[in-house]
Amino acid sequence: MNKYLIFRTDRIGDFLVSAILIKSIRRNDPDSYIIVVASEKNFNYIKSFKIVDEVILLKKGILNKLKLINSINKDEYRAIIVHDSKQRSKIISVFLNKKIIISSNIDSNISYYSDIQNILNSLKFSFDKSDLNTLADRSYKELRLQQYTLQSLPRFEVMLAKIENLSKDFILFHFDEKWIHNQYISSYINIEPTENELISFFNSIVNKTNKNLVVTTGLNTPKILDNIFTNKLNTKITFFNNINFLDIESLIDKSELLISCHGALSHVASSKSIKQIDIIEEKKINFYRKWTDHFRNYKSINRKNFNLLANEIINLL
Repeated sequence: MNKYLIFRTDRIGDFLVSAILIKSIRRNDPDSYIIVVASEKNFNYIKSFKIVDEVILLKKGILNKLKLINSINKDEYRAIIVHDSKQRSKIISVFLNKKIIISSNIDSNISYYSDIQNILNSLKFSFDKSDLNTLADRSYKELRLQQYTLQSLPRFEVMLAKIENLSKDFILFHFDEKWIHNQYISSYINIEPTENELISFFNSIVNKTNKNLVVTTGLNTPKILDNIFTNKLNTKITFFNNINFLDIESLIDKSELLISCHGALSHVASSKSIKQIDIIEEKKINFYRKWTDHFRNYKSINRKNFNLLANEIINLL
């Protein structure tokens, strides 16, 4: 049995790129044993993947890194893949028992899709487009239940019922801090809407498509959404707040279209081949291309004044 150690000590969206590589390795080497070194931000999420055999948390501090080296140096690895390109991961890998170390290409002109194919070539493995389907056959009820404690079980049951009662093929609009100017990168173009503009946009989506609209947000609900959803809205609009990533992933799975600012959800939609409209910053176009070169059913729109942005989205529906 060949063991592979993969460093992905960053975020959920970053891991979803590595999941393509992991699925490729598993297909080429069915008896492989795959270990992922994760961060606090993606550790629990990575544990939900059956294609990963073991997940190890990289804790902060030199002493914890030394303990990690000691604990994982007992095995020999066919390959150690530094897919997060972090210097700390490269340093740790030097002290481990391995045949080869492969580091991800940080050249901005090389997409992660091409980088994965290059890594597979180094391993003398092939790539198949089916490897892009990293989120196929996920049992969300089972996965979510694993993450809920006994105390929060009633909330889980309420959330599960709310999600399962939704009909398929709705449009999902994700509104998080990336839409709020003073909560995101200040040098990016301001796309923050007023309350009336956002309500008008929601109604325009419903009227144009005659489909249900599901609005989600992160763990911290922007005040503008709280204000909107305390009032009575179109009955075709459903609001979800304070939900975890697996819940949003399961909602994307049932949706026809995702509209969001680029992030981890963009990778979920691509892996499920769900249509998406991705809001990006024009001056960072090369950065986004590095991440999205493999995306399917994908359209991007540059950030701009909200009314202009909303009109462009409506025209694409």
